[in-house]
Amino acid sequence: MKTLYDVQQFLKQFGIFVYVGKRKWDIELMSIELKNLYKAGVVDKPTYVKAQLVLRHEHHIEEVRDNQQK
Repeated sequence: MKTLYDVQQFLKQFGIFVYVGKRKWDIELMSIELKNLYKAGVVDKPTYVKAQLVLRHEHHIEEVRDNQQK
């Protein structure tokens, strides 16, 4: 898993479709859903860690973008 799209496709395998309307919020909700899947034992640790790293990276990009617009 290397991109946000990869994480989205992974979550879709579990019937999780995320679209809140703002990219930053989508990323945050995907992180919550991924965490719930991991806690439920559906996702293994290596996959969870890779996906969370992608989400954190994308979230950071959005935060920087938001701060530049202010």
